[in-house]
Amino acid sequence: MVLSTDLVHERILQSVRETASDGCTKLAFQAMGTQCEITFVPPAPAQAKEFKRAVLRWVAEFEAKYSRFITTSLIGQINAAAGKEWVAVDAETDRLFTLCGELYAFTGGAFDPTALPLLKVWNWKAQPPVLPSADVINAARNLTGWHKVQRQPGAIFLPEAGMGLDLGGIGKEYAVDCAAELARNHGINHVLVDFGHDVLARGQPPHKPAWHIGLEDPRHPGTCWTGIAARDLAVATSGNYLRQFEINGRRYGHILDPRTGYPVSNDSESVTILAPSCTVAGALSTTAFILGAEAGLRLIESHPQADGCIITRRQHHETRRFHAYVTR
Repeated sequence: MVLSTDLVHERILQSVRETASDGCTKLAFQAMGTQCEITFVPPAPAQAKEFKRAVLRWVAEFEAKYSRFITTSLIGQINAAAGKEWVAVDAETDRLFTLCGELYAFTGGAFDPTALPLLKVWNWKAQPPVLPSADVINAARNLTGWHKVQRQPGAIFLPEAGMGLDLGGIGKEYAVDCAAELARNHGINHVLVDFGHDVLARGQPPHKPAWHIGLEDPRHPGTCWTGIAARDLAVATSGNYLRQFEINGRRYGHILDPRTGYPVSNDSESVTILAPSCTVAGALSTTAFILGAEAGLRLIESHPQADGCIITRRQHHETRRFHAYVTR
């Protein structure tokens, strides 16, 4: 693990770019397969320097621990041991897996960290694109289901060979929350953490009432349809409009419904969630996208601290309080 962390840390350090403007410092870098940015109002120079050192090291440790693409990671070890043996986990991982179970139950299985077998049979990068057969999809689907996962304090076991965990629906968002908390621990109370457009805002930028977060228009990628005034708020958006392929006139997006084994085929184009934590916002945005406008809106409104907007091909569906955050 130490060797993997060092390698990831070195890769991250090579990508770091730091800029300063309008009283803020921006730290930009590549990690977890995406563009990461942390914008903050710097306290004393020594505190800012120590925070930058600490957060880059923490992100490297997180990626080295939880990436399924790193065979030596904890997730890699758990997946390799599927059907064979239990794997020891630390207290933080225990808490993360407990949250996975809670979200799996809350969403009726639409959020499922055991969907890795399905992700492996759908390849959006293949040229030409390949549509997996129903038999292949069903075989992969039979290896999914968080309810199959066996846990005890300090250990986890995937009981069937071929099962696997992928924390793509929660990991990056969890990292956003932790990075913001790390900033607070270093005396930084005004910070915007953005990892791949999953965002958590704390405090506010200088001379402004809130951080401004643009929401991308799924019909015109690269442009925003509106903005959110965020203060002590997380914002996460899920959409199918950037990663997809087409076969015989039908589009297959990259968001899978683990209950069916197939990409989502409703008329959702994007879902944005506002919540106190990015972990919750990310899980709800993906799940609401899978469920579609009607059921997705009910799911969002059933969470007492969440609001959101679901954009479909025909209209916008918003929770009652969503408009209060919008800046036009």
